[in-house]
Amino acid sequence: MHTTHRLGARMTAPNPTSSADGDTGPDSGADAYTAPRTVLLTGAAGGLGTVLRASLPGYGYRLRSTDIVPVPGDPDALLVDLRDQDAVREAVRGVDAVVHLGGLSLENTFDRILDVNIRGTQHLYEAARQEGVRRVVFASSSHTVGYTPRPAKPTEDLPVLTPYRPDTFYGLSKCFGESLAQLYADRFGVSTVSIRIGSCFPEPTSYRMLATWLSAADAGRLFHAALGAPDVHHTVVYGTSANTRGWWDLAPARALGYRPQDDAEPYAAALIAARGEPAPGSAEYEYLGGAFTEMTAPDR
Repeated sequence: MHTTHRLGARMTAPNPTSSADGDTGPDSGADAYTAPRTVLLTGAAGGLGTVLRASLPGYGYRLRSTDIVPVPGDPDALLVDLRDQDAVREAVRGVDAVVHLGGLSLENTFDRILDVNIRGTQHLYEAARQEGVRRVVFASSSHTVGYTPRPAKPTEDLPVLTPYRPDTFYGLSKCFGESLAQLYADRFGVSTVSIRIGSCFPEPTSYRMLATWLSAADAGRLFHAALGAPDVHHTVVYGTSANTRGWWDLAPARALGYRPQDDAEPYAAALIAARGEPAPGSAEYEYLGGAFTEMTAPDR
């Protein structure tokens, strides 16, 4: 259950709602919301967790890190299994906000996905409700729409209202997480930004990542904006850098105050020379989820 974040029947379209309009940002000083200082970071030992442990303290946050395995360099990190509801609530107690990265980050059996990603996320939200946490930032995924065909035109930006078309049980669990966030916002007032993370790696390593790459620096900028933006009920945003070949509409993320600075394009020529371009008809060519659409769950 390590938490490294790597990044078809048509399902009902998501219905994210937010009152964040225009260029509001984390430092705009809305009366109704004070930006959090103490933040629980689940999945802190994973790839994206490691990135955020390095970047978020620079924005003034105090982190309480958790994972199911020891967190390198953080002897104070808590060992927490998301399946243990009592342990999750204890971890949440006393924080202002939660960044929820924890869970299985690749395809797995449905039973394991159900236990960790689905039940575990519900445990997290119930603990947030019980402890009066004001903001959750949920690490969703671009694999919620993985079976969506790639845009026909390079300049076409797909909106967050693109209907769910998950490419795996993993992607399905992220659809559930977004819907759960909407329920907890509507019924209990738990504010959430769901970030459909693309591919957070030091640099792009595949043709697909020229569209989906999220640099480490931009990841810090995005999660800072998501933690601090006022007037959020539940909103879904895409999480990538400002990639020249990007597929997704970043306007909802920019409305939170996100200002991406990086672009995968400087890596394009060398990457294409080394790996080539995907062939028409291949999963990498046809679908947003690329190779995830061909993944199979392990037998057990």
